[in-house]
Amino acid sequence: MHGALLYIHGKGGSSHEAEQYKPLCIDCDVYGLDFDDFTPWGTREFILNEFKKIHSRHEKIFVLANSIGAYFSMLALQHCNVERAFFVSPILDMGRLILGMMKLSGVTEHELSERVEIKTDYGETLSWKYLCYVRDNPVKWNVPTEILYGENDNLTSHETVKNFVRTHNAKLTVMKDGEHWFHTPEQMKFLYEWFKSKMKAERKE
Repeated sequence: MHGALLYIHGKGGSSHEAEQYKPLCIDCDVYGLDFDDFTPWGTREFILNEFKKIHSRHEKIFVLANSIGAYFSMLALQHCNVERAFFVSPILDMGRLILGMMKLSGVTEHELSERVEIKTDYGETLSWKYLCYVRDNPVKWNVPTEILYGENDNLTSHETVKNFVRTHNAKLTVMKDGEHWFHTPEQMKFLYEWFKSKMKAERKE
């Protein structure tokens, strides 16, 4: 099954996170991407170009993505030959997430279109350009996908993840009492065991 695993981090992450998965991918070369442009138009081209470089050396490529990295992966690689994707706490409906942030901040679409950008009280900046881009560039994801989801994820709702699984070639694993950010020893152990079991199943196919 020798191939490549492409790791795409979430906000605040880095390519160094890919190192922790190397012992679990004994028959894959592991690549981590580093990017600090968290706009969909910027990351889309970057991820796609890096994928093409790796694909020139490996026929079989797996993608492991975390949080917003999952959205960027789907946006960039939806027309690429990805063997299988593994998403941890994925952002699966960016448009819905943005509208939820707007509602939380009491911002209407008209107001955002007029002001273009609005800084929220919780540190995020709402962007009219970002919302329009998401709407104008819908994701069509047909890659077989495994999802790890924390029961108490505060960014992606139960309804959103269940709807994604129902309408895509995806399977869901839920960690009871898990959070969006997998970081405690217990959560990381669960994550590692989940990923290890999925990769083991791949080798058997």
